[in-house]
Amino acid sequence: MLNVYEQVDSNKRKSVLVMVLFTLFIVGAAWVFGKASGYGLSFVGWALVISGIMSWGSYYYSDKIILTLSRARPADRKRDFQFYTVTENLAMAAHLPKPKLYVIDDSAPNAFATGRDPQHAVICVTTGLLQKLDRTELEGVISHELSHVGNYDIRLMAIVSILVGLVTLLADWFLRSTFWGRGRSNDREGNQLQFVFFAVGLVLALLSPLIAQLIQLAISRRREFLADASGVKLTRFPDGLARALAKISADKEPLEAANKATAHLYITNPLKNTHGSIGMFAGLFNTHPPVKERIAALKQMS
Repeated sequence: MLNVYEQVDSNKRKSVLVMVLFTLFIVGAAWVFGKASGYGLSFVGWALVISGIMSWGSYYYSDKIILTLSRARPADRKRDFQFYTVTENLAMAAHLPKPKLYVIDDSAPNAFATGRDPQHAVICVTTGLLQKLDRTELEGVISHELSHVGNYDIRLMAIVSILVGLVTLLADWFLRSTFWGRGRSNDREGNQLQFVFFAVGLVLALLSPLIAQLIQLAISRRREFLADASGVKLTRFPDGLARALAKISADKEPLEAANKATAHLYITNPLKNTHGSIGMFAGLFNTHPPVKERIAALKQMS
């Protein structure tokens, strides 16, 4: 049985491994696209410049965009006293600045954290969460969200989203270049190696956006395990978070303010769309690990 510190270290190592593999995949895909299109590394350079410009705004203003989409209101100390005091106490224990607090008026229990770093962090909960959880369970949820902030998961997932966008952009540019005839002209010139790169690049262009999204989802699921373990490290009481997860997952009401673009932010899937994927591939397209697995991991912590 792993203790809390070993669980945190294990999840960190696995997250780093997935990020390294993701980076290698992007570098490999970009190199193939560049060779196949005949543009070389300039193909990748332009993609990076444009992707960076497009991503800058979303990186710095993502919290405001998400809060607006979620129709969240600023929390009030008197009205949301328990939410305020729990967060203040846990932030102090975690040696983190107290994040801005927001509330979504929705009876479905859930919560998420956003913001680019601990100094600009936001924790948002639903009124359903505040009404249906006791203080110990709420502490488990808030400690999970503060762990996302302290572990820089929000920044990491923003970077991952940018990388996924870059892969999609590269694939789209390569496919467009094939329609312009650049790849076919290289084939007519009898360059067999170029034709091999073109064929591989065409297959990769069709599959790489899906592969990148699957890696993004894998990272998201791994960071949820890490936030669970880090949250327990903060409260020293795994049962509080385990009970909260059980209550949230048992509530079948979907969160109306959530959508597919923001679903990965929440502590559990807010869309409640558990159907659609079957068999061994069911877990590949989930934004979160199965709640039963998370609860089992929490119960193993000492």
